[in-house]
Amino acid sequence: MARKFLYVIAALVVLVIAALLAYRVWGTQLIRSVMVPKAAFEDLQPLPDDAYVDAAMWIARPDIVKDNPALWTPQGVAAPAATAKKAAIFFIHPTSYITTFGDASWNAPLANKDANATAQRFVMTQASAFNGVGTIWAPRYRQANYGAFLTEGPEGDKALAAAYRDVAQAFAAFLKANPQGPLILAAHSQGSRHLLQLLREQVAGKPVADRIVAAYVVGWPVSVEADLPALGLPACAGQGQAHCIVSWQSYAEPADPSAVIDSFERKNGYTGKPRKGTHMLCTNPITGAFNGAAPASANKGTLDTRDAGQPPRLLTGIVPARCDTSGVLMIGEPVDMGPFTLPGNNYHVYDYSLFWGNVRADAQKRLAAFTQK
Repeated sequence: MARKFLYVIAALVVLVIAALLAYRVWGTQLIRSVMVPKAAFEDLQPLPDDAYVDAAMWIARPDIVKDNPALWTPQGVAAPAATAKKAAIFFIHPTSYITTFGDASWNAPLANKDANATAQRFVMTQASAFNGVGTIWAPRYRQANYGAFLTEGPEGDKALAAAYRDVAQAFAAFLKANPQGPLILAAHSQGSRHLLQLLREQVAGKPVADRIVAAYVVGWPVSVEADLPALGLPACAGQGQAHCIVSWQSYAEPADPSAVIDSFERKNGYTGKPRKGTHMLCTNPITGAFNGAAPASANKGTLDTRDAGQPPRLLTGIVPARCDTSGVLMIGEPVDMGPFTLPGNNYHVYDYSLFWGNVRADAQKRLAAFTQK
């Protein structure tokens, strides 16, 4: 009996090793076969011109009081206090439309319940960091399917272009509702991809650029040489600086950011120049400075959302931050943030949660610097 048990264990070990080898060899192809939509791309009909007048087209905006996730604060953090000078914040949520197999569409239907529920959670755990400096506007949009980032076919770019048209329309409505005063632009992942395009096409060289306190382009690579010159804002050099861009991508060590670097180098930047061979922008979210390192003791608060039965809480001093020469942000040894850590010790999903307290303080300091200027 003991010998038979050992044979079973040995067979299981062989199967596991074989599965790991198969994933290493065919991993990308396997993921693509599961996550990339099989349906043909269909052009989206434009939204009505006044679509974003309707509060239902927003996850958060100032007149949404009930069930507004952007008004949330973690346990132990005081609700936003009134300030004499507030900013209006435009926040673009990351990808929440993730499908496997089936005939999923390339862009999320606005009525998709799962995608909407996940987007609500993202606004709660990410955009809420900015509710201490002003009012948050977070639009619903027909985001690109997660599979759009996994295909080399034209459908991925078409899906992203369609999603961006919704975002640009929402941004125009946001500006119309906020014709004066300081603005903060923030996003994550797919949202940051759209934010970069907004900066290039709707902000750089236009009067609204003078109103930008900061742009938080988190979870998407930005080239210092091939992107920044076309965006109208420099990299933030320190926390006391306003009118600049913040960006980082979080990895634990040992890290494997090769997938992000390969994607970063594949296309030209917004200046038209190749990104390959350029430097990736890394802002240390603890210090607010371009590059550099900071100890865990300086981390003002990491969101702990692991216990579904308990409200999220803020844990201080557990995660350090160091900008690596590759351009990504190292957070030291792996930390238990939940089940969504990606291969290569990629903490992409937790880019904001890891430094929620510091992002909150950072926005306050940049708004103060902008107001004084």
